[in-house]
Amino acid sequence: MAQEHRQKEHHKDHRLARQRAPSLKSWGKPPDGPQQLPTDVVVDCGWGRLIFAHTFTDEQTLANTLRQEKPGTRDIALYLRDPHVVLSKAPQELFLDPSNTYRLWLSQYRPGRPHKQGFLVRRLKTRADAAAMNQIYRKRHMVPVDPEFVWKHRSSRVFTYLLAEDRKSGEIIGAVTGVDHYNAFEDPEQGSSLWCLAVDPQSVHPGVGLALVNHLAGHYLARGRAFMDLSVLHDNKQAIALYEQQGFQRVPVFCLKHKNPINEPLFTGPPLAEGLNPYATLIVKEARRRGIGVEVLDAEEGYFALTFGGRSIVCRESLSELTTAVAMSRCDNKAVTRRILLKAGLKVPDQTVAGEPEVNQAFLEKYGAVVVKPARGEQGQGISVDIRDAETLETAIRGAGKFCDKVLLEQYVQGEDLRIIVIDYKVVAAAVRRPPQIIGNGRDTVRTLIEKLSRRRAAATGGESKVPMDAETERC
Repeated sequence: MAQEHRQKEHHKDHRLARQRAPSLKSWGKPPDGPQQLPTDVVVDCGWGRLIFAHTFTDEQTLANTLRQEKPGTRDIALYLRDPHVVLSKAPQELFLDPSNTYRLWLSQYRPGRPHKQGFLVRRLKTRADAAAMNQIYRKRHMVPVDPEFVWKHRSSRVFTYLLAEDRKSGEIIGAVTGVDHYNAFEDPEQGSSLWCLAVDPQSVHPGVGLALVNHLAGHYLARGRAFMDLSVLHDNKQAIALYEQQGFQRVPVFCLKHKNPINEPLFTGPPLAEGLNPYATLIVKEARRRGIGVEVLDAEEGYFALTFGGRSIVCRESLSELTTAVAMSRCDNKAVTRRILLKAGLKVPDQTVAGEPEVNQAFLEKYGAVVVKPARGEQGQGISVDIRDAETLETAIRGAGKFCDKVLLEQYVQGEDLRIIVIDYKVVAAAVRRPPQIIGNGRDTVRTLIEKLSRRRAAATGGESKVPMDAETERC
């Protein structure tokens, strides 16, 4: 029964792949003599459709297929012979994707010797796996895919879903999707491709993405595929260096996409102004998307104006003219913020002002561990966490004093660090803020591991989150 079920799923996958290939013919394996390529091949991947452009005989049909993209999805037409001709059929709706295609010839692929890792790579097994994979895509600001679609195709011969799982916690920390071109449309070139490679930006394990790529390459090598392709943005130097190190070679293959809100950064040109920090950039991008006029007044200091109709509001980063000076001063002073929260009935840590060493020592002995922070400031400057001895305490107080004359000692409370966003008295979003962690791999130094983690965080947050190489990081 199980074998019969797999056969039915296999034939079902072929029907799905052939829904736009009415002239699809049966191919021998391997092909012998001249063969006719199947036509108009489209494969639905859940997040969008892969349109195999080299199977289309008519440029207008290919352009129309791209124009039929469903809202909230991202279609990709690849392997174009004449991208400029197809683009001319709908120049207002289509654009040439600024990505490069890299190919790994599997006959030349030799996987490296596996190192001891704190994670394992495996196939997708449960609905929870599908949901976890989708969660990573959202963290990476990638197009999500319906978990039910993934679950439905978990045994597909067309799609291969690989996950990286933390050995200790069981948490899914990475995912990749493979597409088998032969099983999709009996590709005579015996090709395959890699899509949706993503690693949780909070993962403490180095080499997750590399391991997923290697496992997928080994999978298609075992199937007898000739090559594995992938597409990567032309300016993603870190990823390109990784792929070239693994033997991928750039090939002259082009992609076309449909102009939509998801792809907007790829066809609207460079940012409105360089130098805006991530907070200001997010607001500016969203304003432009909604048709709100934006004028950058001072990029270095984050000042810009938003104009809609006859009204204009000046903003600085995430603040605007609507933010009162009183509200700003309350948020700027951590002692005042705490008293307001306490008065509102919230449970807050005990707090005192740093003074003589004897007073500071008494506060430390009362709670066993404390946090030292300047009364005013932002971005974690001058803050030391989990101080447990008097000498380190006094050093931390001197460090915090460089940012503000008034230094606070606060009861250290273990638990999850949450950032909650409230708009119009309603909670609209929340994020768990995880402290940076690294795990040794037996090769890299601690400094190197921290630098790699910092690069991953910066890439995932648009440069907002990095691990500073300072005295506090060294102490921790």
